[in-house]
Amino acid sequence: MDKIAGSRKGNTGKVVMTAIMFVIGIVFLLPFIWMLSSSFKPEADIFNYPVEWIPKHWQIIDNYRAVWAGKANFALYYWNSVKVTLMTTLLSVAVSALAAYGFTKIHFRGRNILFFFILATYMVPTEATLVPLFVMFRSVGLYNTHTGLILLGGFSVLGTFLLRQFFQGISTEFMESAQMDGAGHFTIFTRIMLPLVKPALATYGILRFIWTWNDFQTPFIFLSDKKLFTIQLGMNAFADRNGQFYSLIMAASVSAIIPLLIVFIIGQKHVIEGISFGGVKG
Repeated sequence: MDKIAGSRKGNTGKVVMTAIMFVIGIVFLLPFIWMLSSSFKPEADIFNYPVEWIPKHWQIIDNYRAVWAGKANFALYYWNSVKVTLMTTLLSVAVSALAAYGFTKIHFRGRNILFFFILATYMVPTEATLVPLFVMFRSVGLYNTHTGLILLGGFSVLGTFLLRQFFQGISTEFMESAQMDGAGHFTIFTRIMLPLVKPALATYGILRFIWTWNDFQTPFIFLSDKKLFTIQLGMNAFADRNGQFYSLIMAASVSAIIPLLIVFIIGQKHVIEGISFGGVKG
């Protein structure tokens, strides 16, 4: 009887917790729902009270056509962000994975000290390095280029640290067995280690994609040509031009968020696997 009563209490607690989390999730989604709804409305209906979550008058085509086919060149900003974000993510994941493998599976003198100094650089505020980076990039011809942006985001101390934690959880027996068969570090890294840490790579890749896509500060400082602007700078320029039209601002904001939603929906399974892998390792 005691076990049955305890089981019922446990089930009731789970139901209550699930209901609470559901309500909290809805509360967090309300701003996005309002933004999505406003992007479908005429300007005059946006601030109607009480709030009309489902528009009475739909104006989808006009709002989104004004964003994508207007004078703001929104499609170009979108393409610039897609290009910079994808290339930055790929470069950052590759470099971080190589560094993490080197700091965990390759033994050399001063390895831990070197990693400590690399990790210590993460404590330096980004703002403190912007001026030296600006001067350096301008002197080598990387200022006002997408290549400069990609290189700036392609090397991540945090990515190296995160992936290093996952590589440490992989037994060295896999590596030793491969070495006995004559495999080198490149073969071990690409054919053995990377498949084992695939959830971690996907998790960091998604985080890197989101950080790069949402980055405003770096493009704002290192880009001056409007033809090179990313979506965040484009949104700022679009808001300056159409700040009085909230329906257009909401349509542009929804358009800017769509890639993040797609990436998260596709990669959420890998994020959960990465968290589970880390929990098992710990």
